[in-house]
Order: sequence, then C-alpha cells, then structure tokens
Amino acid sequence: MTTQRRFRGILFDLDGVLYVDVQPVPGAAEVVRKIRDRGIACRFLTNTSTMALESLHRKLLELGLPVERNEIISAPQAALRYLRQESRGRCCLLLSEDVKRDFAVVDQADLDHADTIVLGDLGDELDYALLNRIFNRLMQGACLIAIHRNRFWQTEQGLRMDIGGFVAALEYCSGREAVVMGKPSPDFFRVALRDMGVQAGDAALVGDDIEADVGGAQGVGIYGILVRTGKFRQSVVEASPVRPDAIIDSVRDLPALLGVA
Repeated sequence: MTTQRRFRGILFDLDGVLYVDVQPVPGAAEVVRKIRDRGIACRFLTNTSTMALESLHRKLLELGLPVERNEIISAPQAALRYLRQESRGRCCLLLSEDVKRDFAVVDQADLDHADTIVLGDLGDELDYALLNRIFNRLMQGACLIAIHRNRFWQTEQGLRMDIGGFVAALEYCSGREAVVMGKPSPDFFRVALRDMGVQAGDAALVGDDIEADVGGAQGVGIYGILVRTGKFRQSVVEASPVRPDAIIDSVRDLPALLGVA
C-alpha cells in the first residue's frame, strides 16, 4: 500500500519504533537515511524521562541511528522550556539523576516545601510512601507537572507499567489536574512542527502507541502511522477509538508506504 499524501516532515517516535529497549529495529537507520535523502525533514520525539538529552543522543548514536542532537524533542526538554516560561516557584524534581542534569537552572526545593512537583519515571522508587507524600503536597496547593502520562512501555523483559497510572491516581485522589508535557499534548507536537517549519497537513508521525503517538498527532492534523513493533498490541488497537491513517509491520516498511522506496 502506498499513501497518496506527500509529506515534507516525518516525526519518529523512538523507543518501540527505531529501537526497543537497547536493540535497534532492523532497517531503522537505513529508513531514516532514505527519508532524509528525499529532502524530507525529520524530528525524533520521545516521552523517555530517564535520560538527559546528551545521554539519549549518545544512546542513539551507539545504536547506529543517524540522529542529530538538535533533532530530538523530548518530554523532559518540553518541561524545562515550560518552567523557563512560566512562574512556578520552587520545584521538586522527582526525576532520574541523569535527567536532573538538564534542570540545573531551575530553582529547586525538597518535596515538603516545593510549589511545583515535576514527576518522571523513578522505577521502583515510585512507591506508596512517595506517592502519598506527593498527594499530601498537592493537597497543600502544589502543582503537579507530569513529564508524560504513558500507560505502559515495552522492554526486553516484557511490558512495564509507566507513570500514567500513578499520575491518574494522584489526580483522582487530590482532585488536581496535572500539567502534562509529552505526547499526546497538542503543544508537544506543535513544537516539533515549528521546529521543522512544516504545517501539520504536510507531516506524518510514526509511532507504536495508538493513543499517545497516533491519536495525539491526529489531534493536531498530523497523519498518523502505527507500527506493529514495540508496545503494539492488537487488542489495544481494537479497543481504542483512535483509527490510524495507516498501519505497517515495521518502520522498515515506511519508504514503501510513502512511495520513496
């Protein structure tokens, strides 16, 4: 199948599309090079909240993926941009130590005295005791910024719960809505479009998450392509109200879909 649309920009999700955990998806690097050779702009979007921008870029290069540092648009970087633009007082950064390096310019405080709580993936550290402390601070008036609210992600060991469930629990218990930075936030996709200099109607997104990737992109007018790799599960697709514009087995099939094979 070949789409009749012609695109000026392609947005690639990273984990699940170009690699899974620490393994590159076969043919991913060649696809990125082929898309670029046709003069199509590329940006690489991720909700990954465990790596600083420098660390993420290094990982991509080690996986053999031809990605420039300034082409990566990450949810932590979106959060940092938001904090620079908005007056949110002192922040408690509930983030991995690596990601915290990118937030050195932010006025910080401990959890019990913070005006704003920035929450990312903390792995096993995000237990009941910590969630309860966050809940109590929210009840005292603090704001919650979630790096993203993904439901789950794919690892070499299988599916793993992501922070979206914890964010939802905190919202439900406190009655306070979180400010969400990453996909599917419309503003996140608009940042990527502006960065490419491409209108939504001239862009396509390739993702493995039918809601955060495809649904989020379609919400701002971007053509949504779902891949059957990473966290893709047919049962999730069938249960979702989102209908992808196209579904392909792997990113390897993208050039044929776009007519640039």
